[in-house]
Amino acid sequence: MHYTVEHKNDVCILRVHHERLDTDVAHDLKVELLKLISAKNKSILLDMGEVQYADSTGLGAILFGIRQGREQNSVLKLVNLNERVLNLIRIAKLDDVIESFDNEDEAVASFAS
Repeated sequence: MHYTVEHKNDVCILRVHHERLDTDVAHDLKVELLKLISAKNKSILLDMGEVQYADSTGLGAILFGIRQGREQNSVLKLVNLNERVLNLIRIAKLDDVIESFDNEDEAVASFAS
């Protein structure tokens, strides 16, 4: 999986550099999210700006990160979702579980509130 990690304030931002969040990438995403959570990052923002497509395994990896984060007192949120991925989250009725933002600054600020 191609990605970069950066920090903005106290928020760890994981930027996914793939067009597809599917079976080929989902396992690696889980591993990376576990690393970030294990490193005691309490606020993790998953930047999906380059992701054009996600399937159920991709959503599963995100949900895995959310669950693992909760167990370790970490919060995972998403930013820069395209309409196709956002619709998949809505169809799966996960929009009340997966917190997402259109704007990175708003997403980062949401961790403080």
